[in-house]
Amino acid sequence: MSSKSTGLRHWRQRFNALFQDHEIFIRTHGHVRFLRISAVWQKRVALIAGVVLIVWAGATLAVLVNQLLSSGERAAVAQQQAAAAASEARIAKYRDNVAETAADLEERQALLEGVAETHFGIDTEAMAAQPAPAAANVPAAKSEPLKTSAIDPNLPPEAQTLARLETRQERFASRLLAAVNLRAANAEEAVAKLGLNPAAIVRGAAAGRGGPFIPYKGRMGKAKALGPSFAALEGALFRMEVLERTLVAVPSGNPADVLMMSSGFGYRSDPFTGGAAMHSGLDFRGPIGTPILAAAPGRVSFVGQKSGYGNVVEVDHGQGILTRYAHLSGFTSKVGTQVAAGQQIAKMGSTGRSTGSHLHFEVRLNGVAVNPRRFLEAKADVLEVKDDASQRVGAIAAHGAR
Repeated sequence: MSSKSTGLRHWRQRFNALFQDHEIFIRTHGHVRFLRISAVWQKRVALIAGVVLIVWAGATLAVLVNQLLSSGERAAVAQQQAAAAASEARIAKYRDNVAETAADLEERQALLEGVAETHFGIDTEAMAAQPAPAAANVPAAKSEPLKTSAIDPNLPPEAQTLARLETRQERFASRLLAAVNLRAANAEEAVAKLGLNPAAIVRGAAAGRGGPFIPYKGRMGKAKALGPSFAALEGALFRMEVLERTLVAVPSGNPADVLMMSSGFGYRSDPFTGGAAMHSGLDFRGPIGTPILAAAPGRVSFVGQKSGYGNVVEVDHGQGILTRYAHLSGFTSKVGTQVAAGQQIAKMGSTGRSTGSHLHFEVRLNGVAVNPRRFLEAKADVLEVKDDASQRVGAIAAHGAR
């Protein structure tokens, strides 16, 4: 007999030993009953209990497995949902970036077109239809890719299109900046030839600015940087504007249609006392009633009498420049009147402290009398720059009036 059969018999015997026939005596009210529990019946009950236990354990295990699987599936679903939400967020951010950049590009384009039209008379629509010729002394923009924080180089093609458009705008701004700097340099040279200090004029104009700090915000509500050429363009435009308006304000026109200048600027012998005196203007001799003309465009700021001057008209030309016309016999303008260069504002006379009919003509810069001769005798190259500046300033004024 094999050892395996012997082992099975051994375990069977031990199992059968667990179940023995039992008799239970039950005594009730003097009566005795015998309850017999056989080993076979015990085995059957034990078998049924074992089956029930196994079934319960299997069911419990199945429930546990199902719960584990369900939690895993829920975790997987949650992970997929999180990934989908992250993708939607990235798409939304991308769309916001594209929309924001497009809105900012529109504002930048409007700025460029405004500068080109008002300061240079450039028709931007016509320029968009054909390439603009390179301006003299204007360096060509370098063909370098523009670095921008608004668009990632790895974004889709439509974003790259916006980046290329932004690069073109930056190049156009560079060309405008070069043109503005050229005009400002010409105006600076002309102002210096008139004996004025261009740097001091620009500093004085810049000292009169202020207001609350309000950061620039694009249409999407986020502050944007305008780029290097755009940032420099504002300062260059301010410098050009101040210097060219100073040129326009300079009184280079003859204040009276006469040839005789009877007294110059500076120290002289007083015509009444013979003592040394300071003469703060130029005297032009002519008949009473000779038309007195505005030497530059401006606004009449005073009409009346002043001690020693007699009848006086003063014209404010802006940029701190004022002209005074004295010893007049009559007025042909009123305070507040806008006058053009060469427009009649009064009539020559001999009122006030005067020895005969003449015009006393003064030029004052920030309240200080300066020699008018250097303005009236400006050379052709200075007058050419001034005429160009006058046309540009006049175009801006006409554009603003529309």
